[in-house]
This record gives sequence, structure tokens and C-alpha cells, in this order.
Amino acid sequence: MRGAAAGRSWGARGSAGSRLRWLRPALSGGAAPARPRSAMDPAEAVLQEKALKFMPRIHMPKDGFQLISSGYQAWLKQNSSEREDCNNDEPPRKIIPEKNSLRQTKLANGTSSMIVPKQRKLSASYEKEKELCVKYFEQWSESDQVEFVEHLISQMCHYQHGHINSYLKPMLQRDFITALPARGLDHIAENILSYLDAKSLCAAELVCKEWYRVTSDGMLWKKLIERMVRTDSLWRGLSERRGWGQYLFKNKPPDGTAPPNSFYRALYPKIIQDIETIESNWRCGRHSLQRIHCRSETSKGVYCLQYDDQKIVSGLRDNTIKIWDKNTLECKRILTGHTGSVLCLQYDERVIITGSSDSTVRVWDVNAGEMLNTLIHHCEAVLHLRFNNGMMVTCSKDRSIAVWDMASPTDITLRRVLVGHRAAVNVVDFDDKYIVSASGDRTIKVWNTSTCEFVRTLNGHKRGIACLQYRDRLVVSGSSDNTIRLWDIECGACLRVLEGHEELVRCIRFDNKRIVSGAYDGKIKVWDLVAALDPRAPAGTLCLRTLVEHSGRVFRLQFDEFQIVSSSHDDTILIWDFLNDPAAQAESTRSPSRTYTYISR
Repeated sequence: MRGAAAGRSWGARGSAGSRLRWLRPALSGGAAPARPRSAMDPAEAVLQEKALKFMPRIHMPKDGFQLISSGYQAWLKQNSSEREDCNNDEPPRKIIPEKNSLRQTKLANGTSSMIVPKQRKLSASYEKEKELCVKYFEQWSESDQVEFVEHLISQMCHYQHGHINSYLKPMLQRDFITALPARGLDHIAENILSYLDAKSLCAAELVCKEWYRVTSDGMLWKKLIERMVRTDSLWRGLSERRGWGQYLFKNKPPDGTAPPNSFYRALYPKIIQDIETIESNWRCGRHSLQRIHCRSETSKGVYCLQYDDQKIVSGLRDNTIKIWDKNTLECKRILTGHTGSVLCLQYDERVIITGSSDSTVRVWDVNAGEMLNTLIHHCEAVLHLRFNNGMMVTCSKDRSIAVWDMASPTDITLRRVLVGHRAAVNVVDFDDKYIVSASGDRTIKVWNTSTCEFVRTLNGHKRGIACLQYRDRLVVSGSSDNTIRLWDIECGACLRVLEGHEELVRCIRFDNKRIVSGAYDGKIKVWDLVAALDPRAPAGTLCLRTLVEHSGRVFRLQFDEFQIVSSSHDDTILIWDFLNDPAAQAESTRSPSRTYTYISR
């Protein structure tokens, strides 16, 4: 191969015979005849000049030159078929090996290895010497054999190393997924494949029957779904709402009544379709709507709420706390005790804590509905509160923030009072690092959670701030200047200003994907959070959808991956369901099924 390539390279610049003619006098000690400049390219001219400077120093006997010349002429004759028309401008022709000129050998792992093409007929003496070498080789120990082969390889050229590498590469490959079960290690093969995503798992099933058997026996589609449910709240919510969560996280019963792997393989695309439907519904505003009429006897309006899968707890302007069954939408219990409107609330599995315009904070048993404690500290309306991990923060119209230690529902003590705002403190939020407060004085203040010391002020809103949420480094606030601002709490920089509401932005929440805001214009807006954090995204693309169903001011909202629950001055609670859209379901029954990128068997 190298000889043929060399022949073509020489032939591209001039005949090999002519080159030999001008090189011969130099080799024999004579002067080389000058070749016309038109017959050579610049590179060849440089090569000739260097050769002429170097060659006179070489003293080669005539028989040495004759040996080179005769050998070179023999090589020319042998390769004449490859160098026909070498002076033409046509590119070299591709040498195509004859059919069956390449030999294949099947390796121990079932793969085929390509052997170096057989170039010549082996002589009888070579065969005899090879058999003798192999005989000696087989008698040596493994370490001696390795040492000998290493020495043998070190004597070879790079071209030979390449052929040996091509020969060894398939021999070193191992189908460990097939080999492990043969040694009774099925669980290891299953554990390896259990880390694959859906697309890779589909591809693994198609490798061979043994890989498909390992996938099926190991219930790997079930394990994949279980992994997604553990790590993704959207999957976890779907498992509860669609009912297929009942088949997960259970050992296979001995009677074989559990669904087979094929059940979970067929379930996976249905889950993906549900997820795609939810995302599409959020962007297009498709939803089903449920309405709860609170029917307040005196003043109307629902100031605050919180919900879970079973209930909705709401605080009303008529001084009551009403608990609703989320499935039947019926009122299950009414808590009374406040002498003013219930402006804020939060609950967990044990207690409901409420704040009121009567300046008190009250603690209730979440199951029995009994009042357990009353905290009297603020001298004006308690506008907002948050509690978590034995700590509670309340804020008031009296411009102060109170930090409380919660040992139990009946043992709550005041730790510290934070003073710094110059107007009513409308909202607070906190985590283990920071307490964040927002006020009618147009500022957001950041405090250290453990020491309660002031850290910094976030300035930017042109009017008072009505709502706020803080998580990780991100703070999102809504103001009576009708805008929403995104802040980096660590450096205090405003990352983005969202404009679109026509009146005061009263409530705001965000998750990893979107921001949902409610305002006094009666509208709920859904914003793309990821795009809002990208400074390159145009402002006009940030609002995904505007929802208009409330006939009064929107006071409070909460949302998750599937729904928004909002309350309003119109004395209603609305449930916006983006999973079970009747119009989309009716359309899906008429339209053909979707196709997906993964492979179906």
C-alpha cells in the first residue's frame, strides 16, 4: 500500500524514470543535470536544491547504485498497472479489492473480526517455520508469551501496529449483559440497565433476545417509572390522579398477579402524552373550571387560601375560616373566633395558623377545628405570616416583623422584632438563610434568619409592594405600580420587569417553570419563568396566557403542575384544572394517536 501510494505521488509530478535520471548522477558523485523550471513545481524545485547540497557528500559505490536502481526498476515493473497514465491530470483510481479477498473470523463473543487481506501466496518454508514458532510459543507460560509478543510488536512498524489494533479491537469487546446472567448474575445486568432513560431502554431491548429477556424479567420499565415518580413532582401527581401509582413500589407477589413488564412499557407513552397535554394546556389556556360560591352572610370576599388533594382552607372577609372538600366542593367545617377579617393563613398536618385584622394570630387544630392558642403582639392588622421547622414570622400594618419560636402549638414565644420599614409590611417569606419582607414603602428588605440582622434592601418598585415569594436565590414581587420584578437576593440586582397587569398585582407564586400572578384587574396571568430569566428573551413573549373568570379583584392564588386555585373579592374560589380539559379529551377521542420518538415493540 505504501509503495503504491508512493508511485502515485511521484507520478503526479513527473515520471519516476525521469526522476531517477536526474537523481542518478548525484548518487554516483556526479553533477545532476538541471531540469527545466517549467517541468517542476516550486516544492519539487526546493527538494532538488536540498538534494544537490546533500548528495555530493555521499560516496556510494557503483554496485550500490546498481542495486538500488535494479530494485527500483523491479518495483516499477511490479506496480506498472497501478501507474498507467501517471502523467495525466486525472486523480488516482481507487483500488477495489477483489470479492472474497478479505477473510473474516468469528470471535468468542460472537462478533466478526476482519483479517488483513491476503496479499501473496505463502511459501512452504514460511508455513513450516510458522508451525515451528507456534509450537514453541504454545509451550511457554502465559507471562513468557506476553513478553515475546510485546517484543515482537516493538519490532514492527506503525502500519503493522494499525492492522494488529484492528484485529484485537473486536476480540476485546464483551457482551457483559449476556455474559452476566450466564454466570448467575442477572441482578447485576438488571441494575446496570436500570440506569437507562426511556429511549436508551427501547434501544437495549432491540439488541438481542437476551437483552430483551433481562429487561423484561427485571421489570425495568416499572423501575424507570418509579424513579421518575420519586424525583419529579409532576410524575408523582400524575400517579395519584390517574391511579397507576397503586402498581408501583410493591414487590412482585409469588402468585404472579402483578402486571407484567409489558404493562409498564405500554403505560410509559400514556404518561408522556399526559405530560405533553398538560404543558400544551398551560400554554394555550385550555382548562376545566370549578367554582365554589362561599355565600358569605355579611361582607363578601375571600382574602386567603391554601389547598391539598383533599381540602381547601380559606380565610374570609366575614371573620370565618371555611374548610371545603376539594372533590365534592362542599363546606365541611367553619372555624369562628376572629373578630376581624381573616387576612392570611397557613396550615400543615397538625395546625392551621391564621392572622386577622383584629391584630391577633390564632392557632387551630387542623382535624378537630378547635382553637389551641391566641398570640397577641401586633397593635394593628396582621397582614401575612409564614411558619416552618419550629419558626414563624408575622408582619403587620404596624410596620413591624415578629419572629417566633414554635416548640408546640401551645408553646409559641416571641424571639425578635424586626423594625426598619417605613410603612405597613404586607408580606414575608423565609428559609434557613434569609427572611425577606416587602412593604408599602416600595422596598424589599433582607434579614439574616439565624441572627435576625439586617442584610440589604432591594430598591426598584415605584409604588408599594403587595406580594412576594422567595426561594433559593430568586425573589419575585408584585406591586401597586402594576409590575412584577425578579430579583437576585444575593447581589440585590433586578433581573427582569414584567408588565401586563392594569392594576395592583395582589398575589404571586412561582415554581421551576412558570410564574402565576393575580391582580385587582380581575385577571390571572401565566408567565414563562425560564424565558423571564433569560435576558435575550423579548418582553412580548413572556406572558403565556391571561385567564379571565373572576368578576372582582383577585386576592390570593396557589398553583401546582395541574391546577390553579384562586380567590377573589367576588366571594368565589375557582379551580382551574389543566389536566382534565373536557374539550381536549373530546378531541383526543376523534383524533388519531400521537407518535413518539421511542421505539414500540
